[in-house]
Amino acid sequence: MRRARVACSGGVHEAVADGEGLRLADGRRVREDEVVWLPPFTPRTIIALGLNYAEHAKELAFGAQAEPLVFLKGPNALVGHRGVTRRPADATFMHYECELAVVIGKPARRVARARAYDHVAGYTVANDYAIRDYLENWYRPNLRVKNRDGCTAIGPWLVDRDDVPDPMRLALRTTVNGKVKQQGNTRDMVHDIPTLIAWLSGFMTLGAGDVILTGTPEGVADVKPGDEVVAEIEGIGRLLNTIADDAAFGRAGPGGSAA
Repeated sequence: MRRARVACSGGVHEAVADGEGLRLADGRRVREDEVVWLPPFTPRTIIALGLNYAEHAKELAFGAQAEPLVFLKGPNALVGHRGVTRRPADATFMHYECELAVVIGKPARRVARARAYDHVAGYTVANDYAIRDYLENWYRPNLRVKNRDGCTAIGPWLVDRDDVPDPMRLALRTTVNGKVKQQGNTRDMVHDIPTLIAWLSGFMTLGAGDVILTGTPEGVADVKPGDEVVAEIEGIGRLLNTIADDAAFGRAGPGGSAA
């Protein structure tokens, strides 16, 4: 099943896919453009992987990581399907990152690889934007790169785990203004989903609503205000997002400081 969370008629609603639109939990049917899309689950800890595709690491002049390169993100970083992400005026290279997001469904502590999928609720699409200008030191990525408000689009659907027979063989694609810019496959991850769950749960307890962003393949390119970016993963969904400048957010100054 494909599940969503949307704001509509003054409230937040659970919804499911219904043809070209949505069916709300109260039975109402609405079009995709009649609602505000939210992250399709209630987010808790957001765990993100860096350089988890060898070719992407190579294009950024880094080697493949011997163990996962992990960082945390706050919930304010997330924006839903059809949302807008800001490009600050001082950014010279801001790029998309299409990623398979793994949503945890029940607590996981010291989980063996063979049992890892038992703790997965489902999967969604993430587009985790990065501003390369904001990298400051070797301890990467830092707060301004990956924890900006609305810098990570996610959704539109949470697809049930059992509806995805093999999450490690899914095609990923990103288009910018209709042109294909990035293609890859989850089979090319350096550290696969069971490895990540086993490794993470070995030192931290994962809980329902935690989400693991599993990294992006090669093919990142600069995006500008006005660009429409679509991150798509086979069998999971098509996540649309638009880039806007500081003026759209009432921001100005270095790094887009509040005016």
